[in-house]
Amino acid sequence: MEPEVWRWIWLGAAATFVVGEIAMTGTFFLLPFGAGAAVATVVAFAGAEAAWQWLAFVVVSAVAFAALRPLARRMASGGNPVGVGAGRLVGEAGVVTAGPDASDGRLGTVRIGREDWHAEAVDGATLEAGEQVEVVRIEGTRAVVRRTT
Repeated sequence: MEPEVWRWIWLGAAATFVVGEIAMTGTFFLLPFGAGAAVATVVAFAGAEAAWQWLAFVVVSAVAFAALRPLARRMASGGNPVGVGAGRLVGEAGVVTAGPDASDGRLGTVRIGREDWHAEAVDGATLEAGEQVEVVRIEGTRAVVRRTT
């Protein structure tokens, strides 16, 4: 194959690996190969033989893979310790701050941590101010709760 062709093959491979990594967010599996292909592209544009390009690809990919695997493992096993989104509230305890108002159709309000949420009981029962509750699920901007007292 012509030496000039390898330049474009490596460039295309680098782009494909990087775009693939973006599509598989957080795996860090294709990114090392993208880095290896990017270095091989530079080596190819410098005019080196195909064997040197392949050597650069393999070495850089292996080093990048070894460097990124611990990070990928930590991210996959640790989850998110802080919790993100409303789903973090499931299982949390709260207190009813205001019961529902049947006259105007408003839901009750519960305080969960430092946040106030519109709420309804999982069994459809009326919530009374001061009751202790636990969040069963979040549906949009409303917490579905059950009494704990």
